[in-house]
Parts: sequence; C-alpha cells; structure tokens
Amino acid sequence: MVDEKREESMRVSILAGASALALAATACGAPDKTQSQASEPEPAPAAIATASSTSIDSADRTALFGDLHVHTGQSFDAFISSVRATPDDAYRYAKGEKIITDGGYEIQLDSPLDFLAVTDHGEYLGIMPVMATPGTNLSRTNFAKSVFGPDATNPAQSFHNVGITIVTGEEVDEIYDRDVIDSAWMKNIETAERHNEPGKFTAFSGYEFTAMTEVMDSEVPAAANLHRNVIFRGDAPDRLFSTLDSPNPEDLWAWMDARRAEGLDVISIPHNSNASNGEMFASETYEGGQLTADYAITRMRNEPVIEISQVKGTSEVHPALSPNDEWANFEIYDTLVGSAAKSTPHLGGFARNALARGLGFEETESFNPYKFGFIGSSDTHIGAGSFDEKNFTGKFPQDGSNPEFRHSVPPAGADSWDGVVSLNSLPPGAVKPSMRRKLSAGKYSASGLAGVWADENTRDAIFDAIRRKETFGTSGPRIKARMFAGYGFDQEMLADPDLVSAAYRTGVPQGGDLVGKQQAPSFLAWAIRDPASYPLQRLQVIKVWTDAQGKAHEAVYDAACSGNVEPDSDTHRCPDNGANVDISDCSTRPGSGVGELKTLWTDPNYDPTRRAAYYVRVLENPSCRWSTWDAVRNGSPPNPDMPVLVQERAWTSPIWVKPE
Repeated sequence: MVDEKREESMRVSILAGASALALAATACGAPDKTQSQASEPEPAPAAIATASSTSIDSADRTALFGDLHVHTGQSFDAFISSVRATPDDAYRYAKGEKIITDGGYEIQLDSPLDFLAVTDHGEYLGIMPVMATPGTNLSRTNFAKSVFGPDATNPAQSFHNVGITIVTGEEVDEIYDRDVIDSAWMKNIETAERHNEPGKFTAFSGYEFTAMTEVMDSEVPAAANLHRNVIFRGDAPDRLFSTLDSPNPEDLWAWMDARRAEGLDVISIPHNSNASNGEMFASETYEGGQLTADYAITRMRNEPVIEISQVKGTSEVHPALSPNDEWANFEIYDTLVGSAAKSTPHLGGFARNALARGLGFEETESFNPYKFGFIGSSDTHIGAGSFDEKNFTGKFPQDGSNPEFRHSVPPAGADSWDGVVSLNSLPPGAVKPSMRRKLSAGKYSASGLAGVWADENTRDAIFDAIRRKETFGTSGPRIKARMFAGYGFDQEMLADPDLVSAAYRTGVPQGGDLVGKQQAPSFLAWAIRDPASYPLQRLQVIKVWTDAQGKAHEAVYDAACSGNVEPDSDTHRCPDNGANVDISDCSTRPGSGVGELKTLWTDPNYDPTRRAAYYVRVLENPSCRWSTWDAVRNGSPPNPDMPVLVQERAWTSPIWVKPE
C-alpha cells in the first residue's frame, strides 16, 4: 500500500461531473508561474480534502510493479557484450540493492520492485560462461579458441554464427551441451526460489524463447522477431524448451500445455512485435496455414498478455498505421533486431491493429486469437532495468559508460552535429557493425514496467492477475492505471469510498468482457501519477472496432483533462495545459498537470450491434528524453536524429464489449 502521507500529496481528482470539476478547480488554483529551475520532477499538486478523493489503493487489489524480462551474463548475447552479472545480481537490484555494472558504474533503483523474473535466452543458456572458463570441455573447442583464446581470429563472426542458429533452429553441435544448459537452468530456478519472499517480493522462474524467422526481401541479413518470455507460476521443469528444440511458437505452446497437465502452470509473453515484420499477430499460422478456433483457444490459454513497451521501443501503435493519433509517434524502434534493416510497419506488428484483427476474426469466424492484455518490461541485458530518462543506462554495459557509445552526444572533439554523418540517413548496406551498435543504442527506450492489480504480493496472486489480464504496462514511471466498464455506474459513485468494490460488483475490470446493451456502457477510467515522475496531462480511451463489412476502425478520445476542463465535444481533445520544457537544462513547468485523473466516460459513437475493444492510455506532461539529458550534461545540442522530448505513459489491458 502507498504511504498515506505520500498518497494524500498525490490526490487530485478530475471528475466528469460539473460539480466535481468545480471542487477540483477550487483546490487546484492557478499554476505556479514562478517555477522555472526544477530539473527534477515537480511535486504533485495540492490535495483536495473532499470525500471525492477516494484512493485507488483502497480496494482489495493492489497495484504492483515488476519486470518480467531481464537478462544476465547467462544469455549468450549479454555475455559477448561483456556482461558478467548473475541472476542473483538481478534479484538483488530489483530488491533495491546497489550493484556495479560491467561498465564500471553503480546503479540502484529509487525504490524496489515488487516482482521480477530473470529470463535469459534458453538457447545456449549458460554455455558462454562455461566456454570462457579455462579447463572446461567447452573451453577446449575450436569455437571457444576462435572467440576467447589468445589467438582469437574473428569473435564477431563466431557469435554471428551462433545467432544464425537461433533463426534456423539448427544448433552449433560443437558447443551445444545440453547438460550445461540444464545445469544453468536449474541454478536459475534455485536463485528464484531463494529470492522469493511471499508478501514482500515475488521471484518467478523464467527464460526467453528466442524465435526468429528470416526476412527474405531485405537488402541486408535480417530476421523477424517472434520472441517470448516463458514464466512459471511456481515450480518449473528440469529442462526448458527453446528454439533449438523447435523454432515454431506453436510447438512451444504444445510443450507448455504438456507441462500444465503435469501441474506446472506456465504462460509465455510475446515482445517486440514492432520488430516482427508483421508476423507476431499474423493472419495465418507459423507455417502458413489457416487460423482456427483451436489455434485461438490454444494461443490465448498460453499467451494472455503481451509486452507493449520495453528498451527496444513501443509496440502499441505506429504513426503510419494510425495517422489520426497525435501521440502514436512514441519511441518507435524502426530497425529489425540485430540488423540495420529497416522494419516496415505491418498490421500484424502492433497491438492496436492486432486487437482489430482479432475482432475481425471474431466477427467472421467466431474466434479471436488476439484477445490479449498489456504489460511492459525492460529487456535489460545487464541484469538491471533502467526506467528513468534522466539516469538511463541503456541495454548493454557500454551504453551507460559513455554517451558517445549511444550517439546522444557528438564525437570526441566536436561540440555540434555539423558534419557528423546521420546514421538514420545511411542505407542499411552502408551501416558498418560499429555504426549499427550506435544506431540501435540511440533508439533504445528507458522502458518499461509490468503492472498488475493483485490481491497480494505472491506468485499465485500475481500470476492470477496476469491470467485474467487485470494488468497494465508503463513506459517506465510507476503510473497506476485502472479501468472498469459496466451498466449502472453513475457520477455519485465517484465520491463513494466503496467505489472500487462497487465497480467490481456491478462491472468488469480491464481484461474482462462485457455484454453490451442498447444503451452505451459507462467506463470508469482512473490513473495516479508516479510521485517520482511528472504530473499527468490527459487520460484517454482508445476504441477499436470493425464495421459490418469487416473493416477495422479506431478512435482516440481524451476522457479527462488536467486543468479542470473537459475535452472539446467535437474534437474529443483536451486543450493545452500549459506544461513546457526548457531543453537547455531540462527544467519543466507543470502547467495544470495533476496527480490524479478519474472520470466516468461514455462512448459518444456507441453502436450496440458492433464488437469493440476499449483501453485506457494516460499521458504525463512532456519531459526530456534520455538523449536530451545526455546532451544537457555534455553541454552540446541534442542529436537531431533523436526525439528531444517524450510523454511517458501507461496503458491498461482492454475491455471487450460484444453485442447481446
């Protein structure tokens, strides 16, 4: 639970009813026009001491934050990037301890996480550390000598050869020692068990299933990302299933079903659909077959949520696919994983379009393979997620040791970007390996976090929350986001201390299904800021639906605005709230940004005959991106190839409304 004093300092309610808006206006007052020096986030606005200030934490279920995508030196790609952090280091960091990275700098969270899973790549798990240890059998192989020995010839090419086998599913026989992999996996399980503290901190056993498929029409070698993180509720099997067993995710689901039949509950969580070349949420099976009801049921049983945001960008939406969404151009990672090849935005690559595709299948085929919820996670490869723009350390050790490595400041000896080659302007074939590293690092995001509404901080409670999709994802800040839908909601309930219990009793939470009626349902949309981050600017409801002809549609509605105002009835947009950023020092003015946004919203274009999915997206005020913070500290202008500002955000899982 949030400390009551801190919670009280956050409490500003923006309600849909006119009387509630008047109360909020009385308490908020005018923006402070004298504030200019704050390079740190502003404190939350003053509290409203009224009965309408019901705490989002007063319900039985509590918002918990965690990271279900963490790599250590046990992952082959982390180890070759000089990472020696262990799973034990990762859990200690998540619990709030300070650790020293392999880049030589210290990192520590401002406050501990509630849960974590170390998810090292299952392929070649633990192989590289053993190979680099003198005296082991693996260290005597020709492959090891080509990489780690004093006469190493071409380490980069050797490791590239390892990566290729993850695409093909054909292992490097010389180094594929299943006993070593099994041993490393068992140690990971033991480490999770040792760090699991029910009621205080939850540690899950997990690993990454690193599926990829070759992109045939790329001018440089490239592969589409079909990665999943496999998370076990409690006990885990002695042997994992990786792409070297089969690169087909459908075979992974069959293996998971078999483990579940043995009493070992498990889910997999897809990530980086933005780099999947449209294959993550395709209209056909992995092998090109027709989707069926059995496929949809199997997929949703095994994959109830997806990772919507992480270090390699955000997979909610792409501006080319959603041109009417002014906030779609957020942390777009536009290259394929491990390549300089540009990724082309496809409908099968982004969550919002996939939700629409699923509704289309439900309309025409009576099944929905894409009825998923949302979480975020980091995909850190140093054992420690970096969620704060000001202190972002990147994905690999070198990213945080020198901003030149991530191309956020001009090269040594230059004080501007004049004459510096724009990496984004180069054709993929002209991007050398050293350039590719900078190109990727510059596109990394200080993201993301998984949020769940759970009964308690235990494996069962968190896993159950994920199963029912009562989840949310954030781009880094610990924003709490919540959504309910139902009939019988009214404005008076917003001031009811029993608000959340009433919403559970008469409606459905995020991740649920609601049978529509002739009249439009009401949506309770609610968000509370992270007190260590920036004020909230607006709360939005995103609607996705298909028409009678099966064509997909979407709409973005501002549902609650900071500044004690309502959205424009025609444009459904909030007015400018006066927040701004001085990029010379990253100081901010909060305008009318607030600590809490809460409203009852009704779809003005509701059609009782159509299926629809709705989710909440909440945006903070603008603030400096990590690359701009680097530039400020360096005394140089921001890289013109990189966004200067960001608007951190959170997304709830959808609620699906279907006709009677």
